[in-house]
Amino acid sequence: MNLDARVGQIDKVIINEGLFGRISTMIKEHVIPNQWKILNDRAHDAKPDHSIENFSIASGASEEFPSHCIANYKIAAGLEEGDFYGMVFQDSDLAKWLEAVSYQLMSNPDPLLEEIADGAIDLIGKAQQEDGYLNTYFTIKEPDKKFTNLCECHELYCAGHMIEAAVAYCLATGKDKLLKIMCKMVDCIDRVFGPEADQLPGYPGHQEIELALVKLYQMTGDEKHLKLAKYFIDERGKQPIYFDEEFERRNHEAHFSYLYPPYGMYSNGRKYAQYHLPIREQEAFVGHSVRCMYMASGAVDVAKLTGDDELFRVCRRLYENMVQRRMYITGAIGSTPNGEMFTYDYDLPNDLVYGETCASIGLMFFMQRLLLVEQNSGYADTMERALYNTCIAGMSLDGKSFFYVNPLEVDPEASRENPNRKHVLPVRPAWFGCACCPPNLARMITSLPEYIYTVKNDEVFMNLYMSNTAAFDLNHRPVSFHVSTDYPYEGIINIRIDSTGEFAMNLRIPDWSKENWTILIDGEAFSPHIAHGYAVLRRNWGSGTQIQLILDMTPRRMFANPKISKDVGKVAIQRGPLVYCLEEVDNGKGLQQIYLPADSELSVVQNSDKLMGITEIKATGLRLVDIGEEELYTYAPKHKYMPIELNYIPYYAWANRGENEMTVWVHYK
Repeated sequence: MNLDARVGQIDKVIINEGLFGRISTMIKEHVIPNQWKILNDRAHDAKPDHSIENFSIASGASEEFPSHCIANYKIAAGLEEGDFYGMVFQDSDLAKWLEAVSYQLMSNPDPLLEEIADGAIDLIGKAQQEDGYLNTYFTIKEPDKKFTNLCECHELYCAGHMIEAAVAYCLATGKDKLLKIMCKMVDCIDRVFGPEADQLPGYPGHQEIELALVKLYQMTGDEKHLKLAKYFIDERGKQPIYFDEEFERRNHEAHFSYLYPPYGMYSNGRKYAQYHLPIREQEAFVGHSVRCMYMASGAVDVAKLTGDDELFRVCRRLYENMVQRRMYITGAIGSTPNGEMFTYDYDLPNDLVYGETCASIGLMFFMQRLLLVEQNSGYADTMERALYNTCIAGMSLDGKSFFYVNPLEVDPEASRENPNRKHVLPVRPAWFGCACCPPNLARMITSLPEYIYTVKNDEVFMNLYMSNTAAFDLNHRPVSFHVSTDYPYEGIINIRIDSTGEFAMNLRIPDWSKENWTILIDGEAFSPHIAHGYAVLRRNWGSGTQIQLILDMTPRRMFANPKISKDVGKVAIQRGPLVYCLEEVDNGKGLQQIYLPADSELSVVQNSDKLMGITEIKATGLRLVDIGEEELYTYAPKHKYMPIELNYIPYYAWANRGENEMTVWVHYK
């Protein structure tokens, strides 16, 4: 197993232009400041989050914080009455915001933003209890019930997110206050859980802390953090089932009573939270899709660092089943709102899909870790599919509103009137009562430099294509290069080498272009060796050498496996990494009546004035028009096909022009 690959450092990779240059700037200038307002309940167009107020109440803080910190942490114990507000995992909203801030500070130092974060960290420290315990819900609401309901109440999940924030903030600023706070919390957890007679054989209901503990181990070198991560991975699903015993000890008391049998998501048994079997015995992802991705990410981390080849093979097996049978064309995962879950092979409805933004973000986490073990372009293909479609569709083009659910077919009337589709929203809200997705998206985008490249010995693997400048140490020798491209709208990637010396540039050849691509070096055609989907360019480089990768951006018709019943007889359009869709605003109502003929030409049209600059695809289609009476059923068809000009836009850009219908799949004729 490869143990020496690493990701690109955030402060060494600067995304400066193009689609993700714009998105990164928007995160910096609008999303992070606005989310801070929301955390402080100061955004008038968003539901209150109350995270800062919860920490204020839990901490008993009485002093004022800097006025530019916006809220001044106004409620303090003893000064005003206050109670916990929000979901039991509300602390994680602040943790993810702090992590996003940390990555932002790595690439764009900002003294004011850092001071605001320092104030929030001071408040977190005041909320920590003497034994290291940190969780505002239990501190405020149920102080006598700590660690009694791991299955539902997210204590370890919240701790995991705060650990990730602590590691990131220390790397960004050199300040270790939050790191020390979380090391103390981990010591508390380590005393409570484990294999010893005086410990509880528990594990998190919602996985997250596993991958956080690995980051903490890599930061501190303390083996007990890696050991605890491995324990949580291996203990899950063992007999007797810990959560069943925990439920009995609570006399069947539940935090989310509606989840339990005979109704609700737990009626699916132990699969919902992946404790039906030990991970090494699992054949496919089942249950809550975000939990699955976090579990797999932590498992790959543990496998890599402990040299556990068996555990890695299990993760690869789970991945292969997912991409072959349980993933949408947009990189969305989780096909039902009942538990936000994977269900069974080929169950991929377009109108009832859940496709949570967090799940596709978790999919990116998983793929990044697989790439550290095996530099295989298939993992990067999957990562790209999730990023360019579902992930960035989770946020409006102006960064002010967000999707939790990412459907492939929307009828606003159905969303309003059909209780089974209430989760499918035709417009993005500004915030959510359960707001896991918006700050998760912010931390993923700000950490995107860690996904573009994998670095191993004297090799650079280019996984994602976007404009950036990069600098790495390869075997203790500095190398740097500059990438310019209008990807994903154009397929030309220009790379200028700014260093000298021998090393390998490995360029991913995407699956959608593997039959037609070209590489030029200083204008001359070059035929490289292909290894695991990467074109290997190894030579003694001269500074100023120009590499050009040209990919095939021809629009393609995409067809689903006929076992996916909802897509039989239908077609979707993909160009490069982008999946396209039809919206009512461009194509009229009744998108279910549209057909795309097999011989219709797909024309690419650049449109810099539409939806912040997109590439449209136009085609001549057919609309099924009713010419009969209003009978619901007839003995003979009473309709005809009328030509219609179809206008496809990238899926990520849908729902930015008001409420309207949308579909990815249309009938094929």
